[in-house]
Amino acid sequence: MVTGRKPEFENIINRIAANYSCEKDMPIYCEEMKLPDRNEIVDILNEIERILFPAYFGVNSLKGMTASEYVEKTLVSIYYQLKTQLELALSLSKCANVKNKFEANELENICDEFINELPKLQEILLKDVTANFEGDPAATSRSEIILSYPGFYAIFVYRIAHELYKRNVPFVPRMMTEYAHGKTGIDINPGAEIGEYFFIDHGTGIVIGETTKIGKGVKIYQGVTLGALSPRKGQTLSGVKRHPTVEDNVTIYANTTILGGETVIGENSVIGGNSFITRSVEKNSYVSVKPPELIIRADD
Repeated sequence: MVTGRKPEFENIINRIAANYSCEKDMPIYCEEMKLPDRNEIVDILNEIERILFPAYFGVNSLKGMTASEYVEKTLVSIYYQLKTQLELALSLSKCANVKNKFEANELENICDEFINELPKLQEILLKDVTANFEGDPAATSRSEIILSYPGFYAIFVYRIAHELYKRNVPFVPRMMTEYAHGKTGIDINPGAEIGEYFFIDHGTGIVIGETTKIGKGVKIYQGVTLGALSPRKGQTLSGVKRHPTVEDNVTIYANTTILGGETVIGENSVIGGNSFITRSVEKNSYVSVKPPELIIRADD
């Protein structure tokens, strides 16, 4: 075990310790600071999976209980786990000077409202399953989608996180969607607004920004970016509509980039792969890129 310290470390120690302050927007150390627990937040997501899709994720937990008993037990667990994490998030937000956070007296109401939203979320997610099944001829069953499709998992986590985002919960919604991002390669900001029957095919590399609005029955493929035009302006654009609007029944094929808060993709349109779009597209449009010239050279 190493004891003591080298004299030349004194300056380094002082410089690092000087950055430990509760006064900054990004506290590195604060005695009052308590952090939401990432593992607990993932466990909340797992518990919600178990209650919404018990045949797939809650089989062992159901043993020896009626359906009502199982739902009650799981709901109570979700409620108190969530309440604890929201308390921690609120504590951290005070140290980190977070804007637009909920107030302490709203905490129980937020948890109650979230629990009340679960039946509706279940109905919407079942519609998303249907969109995945009807949109993918490779799907053998709805069960396969629930159990294995990364796109559906990313949608599931987004819909949970979005309910908390709408209620000004700091940290937790983004921790949820970034967990799904790391697991699936699909980056959906919890602030995005996404309609029913949403289908992500393949999914890897998809980015959906915070102020994106997506209608019903939309289908997007891998590598699609729904992004902003002016990231250099940073915080001055916070709260401003800076990501595109995609109306109902639009299909966006692979590796397409659509940018800008004023950009609207009209309903029933099809956007071909590798498109780069920064202006609106009328409804019922088909957008495609001219095929590049293919050159093949054979070795003699």
